[in-house]
Amino acid sequence: MPLPSFTINLKSLECFRAIIDLGSATAAARELNLTQPAVSRCLGALEESVGFRLFNRCKGRLIPTDEALIFYDEVKITLQSVGRISRLALNLHNANFGELKVVSPPSLAEGMLSSAINAFLREHSDVSITLDSQSGQTALDMVALRAVDCGFAKLPIDHRGLICQPLISGGTVCAVPKGHKLARSKQISAKDLDDEPLILLGKGRSSRNQIDSAFADAKSRMRVRIETHTVGAACAFAKGGSGIAIVSELFARQFADKSIVLVRFRPDIRHEYAFITAKDATMSRVAQRFYEHCLRYFEP
Repeated sequence: MPLPSFTINLKSLECFRAIIDLGSATAAARELNLTQPAVSRCLGALEESVGFRLFNRCKGRLIPTDEALIFYDEVKITLQSVGRISRLALNLHNANFGELKVVSPPSLAEGMLSSAINAFLREHSDVSITLDSQSGQTALDMVALRAVDCGFAKLPIDHRGLICQPLISGGTVCAVPKGHKLARSKQISAKDLDDEPLILLGKGRSSRNQIDSAFADAKSRMRVRIETHTVGAACAFAKGGSGIAIVSELFARQFADKSIVLVRFRPDIRHEYAFITAKDATMSRVAQRFYEHCLRYFEP
C-alpha cells in the first residue's frame, strides 16, 4: 500500500467507529443515516489515507485487523473531543457560557428582574450574573463607563453615552388597606385622596413630581404621612394600615396580598424602564442574548 496521505475526514472516522461498534456496514449506515455504499466508500477512503487494511472480509463480514483495534481507541478519543468542541461552539453561539454584569434600580432588582434572571439562567446554566442595585445617575454612569455590561433605568434618560431601548411600561396604582372605604373603587383620583394619609416615594423623582401636580390640579390636600424609597417598603406600610401608598403598578403586583388592594390611580402616570448599554461598545453575545430574553419575558 502507498504511504499514508493523512487526509482523514471526520465522516470516515465516524463510519469506522460505527462499523466496529455495530459489527457491519449496514448497521453503521442506519446509525449514521447514510447508505451502505456511502459507508463502504468512506471506509475505503480511510484505508487509503492511513495506508493499512482496517478490516478483513470474511463471508460477508468485516473483521477488524489488529491495527484497526489499536486505531479504534484513538478514533474514539478523537471523536469524543470533536463532540466536545461542537458542543462548546454551540454553547458559545447560544451564549451558554460567560459572565454578565447588570445594574438596575432596587425595586426592579427585587422583583420583576430577579424573576427574569432566574428564567434566563435556567436556559443558560453556565452563565454567571452579578446584579448591582443602584439608582439614578450612578447606574447610568456605571453602564456608560462599562463598569457593567448592561443595565435597566427609568425613562426619560438624558445621557449621551448610552443606548436606551424601551422595555417595560406600566401605570400607577394605590395600594389600599383591605378594609378602607376606597378599597372597592375601580379607580382613585387625587381628589378622592384629599386629606388621606399617604405613603409616597421620596421627592425628586419624575413620578413624584407628577403626583404632586395631580394633587395641585385637583386642589386636594396632600397629607404625606410616610416617605420611603422602595415600592416594597411603601406597600408594607400600607399593609400595616399607615396610609395609602401611591406606587408603580409594575412593582406593586408582587406585594399584593389579602391585606391590600391595588386600585388604578388617575390621572395615569406612566413608569417606563429601558434596557441600557454603552454607546461606544458592542454588546457581548451573552448580553445580547439576555436583552432578547428580556424582550420576550417582559412582552405585554
